[in-house]
Amino acid sequence: MCGWCGYGRGMAVTQPSPAVLPTIAPLVVDLGELRAADLPRVGGKAANLGELMAAGLPVPDGFCVTTDAYARIATGVDLRAAPDAVRAALRAAPVPDDVRDAVTAVYRELGPDVPVAVRSSATAEDLPTASFAGQQDTYLNVVGADAVVEAVRHCWASLWTDRAVAYRREAGVDPDGVRLAVVVQRMIDASVAGVLFTADPVSGRRRRAVVDASPGLGEAVVSGAVNPDHLVVDDDPESRPRVVERRLGDKAVAVRPLPGGGTEQVGLAAGTEACVTDAEVLALVALGRRVEAHFGAPQDIEWALDAAGTLWLTQARPITTLYPPVSSRDGALRAFFCASLAQGLTRPITPMGLSGFRVIGSGAARLVGIPGPHLTEPTLGPPAFAEAGLRAFVDMTALLRNPIGREVALRALSVMEARTAVVLRSLLAEPAFATVPDGRRRALRRVAPALVRLRVPLLLAQAVVSPAAARHRVARLGEQIAAAATATGGATGVERLERATATLADAFTIMPRVAPVFVAGFLMRGVARRLAGPDLDDVAMDEILRSLPYNSTTEMDLELWALAERLRADPASVAALRDPDAQETASGAVDAHPGALAERFRAGTLPPVLQDGLGDFLRRYGHRAVAEIDLGMPRWSDDPTHVLGALSNYLRLDPASGQAPDVRFAAGARAAEGTVAATVARVRRRSRWRARAVAVALGRVRELVGMRETHKDHLVLLIAAARREVAAVGAELAERNLLEAVDDVFFLDPREARSALAGADHRSLVAERRADYDRELRRRHVPRILLSDGTEPEALAMSSATLTPADGALVGTPASAGTVTASARVVLDPVGAHLEPGEVLIAPSTDPGWTPLFLTAGALVMEMGGANSHGAVVAREYGIPAVVGVPGATALIETGEMVTVDGATGRVLRD
Repeated sequence: MCGWCGYGRGMAVTQPSPAVLPTIAPLVVDLGELRAADLPRVGGKAANLGELMAAGLPVPDGFCVTTDAYARIATGVDLRAAPDAVRAALRAAPVPDDVRDAVTAVYRELGPDVPVAVRSSATAEDLPTASFAGQQDTYLNVVGADAVVEAVRHCWASLWTDRAVAYRREAGVDPDGVRLAVVVQRMIDASVAGVLFTADPVSGRRRRAVVDASPGLGEAVVSGAVNPDHLVVDDDPESRPRVVERRLGDKAVAVRPLPGGGTEQVGLAAGTEACVTDAEVLALVALGRRVEAHFGAPQDIEWALDAAGTLWLTQARPITTLYPPVSSRDGALRAFFCASLAQGLTRPITPMGLSGFRVIGSGAARLVGIPGPHLTEPTLGPPAFAEAGLRAFVDMTALLRNPIGREVALRALSVMEARTAVVLRSLLAEPAFATVPDGRRRALRRVAPALVRLRVPLLLAQAVVSPAAARHRVARLGEQIAAAATATGGATGVERLERATATLADAFTIMPRVAPVFVAGFLMRGVARRLAGPDLDDVAMDEILRSLPYNSTTEMDLELWALAERLRADPASVAALRDPDAQETASGAVDAHPGALAERFRAGTLPPVLQDGLGDFLRRYGHRAVAEIDLGMPRWSDDPTHVLGALSNYLRLDPASGQAPDVRFAAGARAAEGTVAATVARVRRRSRWRARAVAVALGRVRELVGMRETHKDHLVLLIAAARREVAAVGAELAERNLLEAVDDVFFLDPREARSALAGADHRSLVAERRADYDRELRRRHVPRILLSDGTEPEALAMSSATLTPADGALVGTPASAGTVTASARVVLDPVGAHLEPGEVLIAPSTDPGWTPLFLTAGALVMEMGGANSHGAVVAREYGIPAVVGVPGATALIETGEMVTVDGATGRVLRD
């Protein structure tokens, strides 16, 4: 927050005479004349205050020194210099006479030596997408014209504080486009001040307001100098507004104005009474709702209560940290599950990729007989599909209200994404998610015929009886998909779009044809556990699941390692991959080097062994990618930068160290087989027939569970095929100058792409969506579950996974046994990431595109996932300790920090 809620001493609030303003505009403008459209010349804070005044809301009067005045003083200053040099130059530059005269004239219109607050108002401040809270300076209780002019000068210079420059860089704001205006407002006599959020900034609940209040100037609250009173108000329209939470602070410090100007901190005696009454808080929240209604979004408001009991608003801006809501179809409370996050995507999905999700979802709904318009127009998606923040969500409400659906969902998530299961369980007591009568029978009526029609029971039985035959059938299916996916032919742009849609519409049919194979393996795992009883514990089962054969992802990674081993024997390839000029950045990425190699690969100028070896690898695995379920993302065959970076990392690992991935994988397989034999031997001491049955069941586990990655590989083949069709449309549109670049087509949906083929120019729409996408790329928090009222239940749920033990360890879900102490490497994007052998990989989540990094990692820590999530399975197969579902791991752990990962207990200790 910006640091001011202004108060003065017994000043009547009057508007300045407008007569002066026309003679000095545009250097100085009355706040009451400003509107949102004036933002480029007055900044976000001033524009918002003007909007509040226009809406008849109580705002102290004042004026704004426009960005034109800043531009005058900034002329001749090298704004590309170091921030401290820019600040010094702005402070040293003389204020132009006309600017000084304008500020002095309007200030005097407020009255003789009126105390005012002088606050920065940048053009990139108080926006819906970036608050810039507290990044520029504020000066309180400024008295006298000369002091006001000097405070304005210091505000201008504060645009170039180190913190403001860093914030702009992080927010992706072009420094060349930022200018600063300055707000000058009369301070008012106030007894209490603070902050109001019209939505709960922690849980996201839109009809729950949060108030912090303390005696004195609001600077004490917004700067964190005081422990304020904290009150929460529930003002749901269906019930009377009421204070539902009250936590009184000690309020030990107050900021007070000094006579003649400036402020001081005053110590206060500890009190047990609230500094605001419930009636005052409810009136404040009602005022906040008017502000929210005016701006159309939840607001972060700074306020003051004067000695006469009048409420004043001194600032309002959007709450930029709230996740965008997902609307309810029928107005009832609904729970949405982030499907893209569950697939390892923390990043946003392109608009065309979201359309692909809708089409695939339509195919799934068609398979189980869900009616709706998606049956004739797949791009609409099934009724349960939703989007928010450029992520894909699925409405879980019907599933939670059905006894069978609830049980299946919770069991699956308990092993795939444990934290999500915890969040969903916390919702079950809500009336909105109570089970419906006869739900079990209705679920069976819908699901059972579909399973029979798709031959799922038969395929399960086949996998158990003859694993080799089941794998052969799945392999043939993969060959057919690969052949169809690589088939090309002449077509119009519209035909290509239709072909892409048809490809994705049938994609979900892969699941019931492939999933029964690995599901049979998991069923046999359960059979083995039941038969073996105490002779097969969790530790032994985890060991049996190490180095599983027939896993398409681990096979891919091991082939890439085998390529690295061949390259190691070729000096020219090693020299190319170990470019001594490559520079590592703080984020762990290698500047440009893998990208430059990718350019050479496309040009065919890499050393022959590397050129040919990479080409062979991409012919088999080029359809894979990071964030590969988004068809808008380039495939490795489009851009092999990530693969080349992985190869470069592999060359850093000494094969003689015994840590070579193929050696570790083979050792894991031997250990797993040894554990199977030991388990069977233990069971044999009790029963020979049980021992034989356990041996068969565990054999099936080893032969079938590794197939869990195959359906994803087949699906990604189809997504890659659809991408090629859409990219061809993009090439046509770019050639016709209807798009700037080929990849711009992925920022349209199919309907818009068709209209572009018909001649519509969507370049401005693409630019807008690219800006939205880039902004969402910077979002670090994505909710697993989001309610239709904006609430993130995880923020309210308490579970053992979110508690910090006394020793400060981070706790998650055990995923792969073993203990490693090593240096941490936080990686948010695997493309171009540098990982030294043995380092602990700290990641938000992973998909198969990340797994080449696993081969050199000493251990894995993920914020997402469960014991059988993708990252956990691959980590076990490589024999590296892993802990998943660790809240905030990428923010709490720093690169270079020594950490101990205990994959058996799920603890991560920071040394």
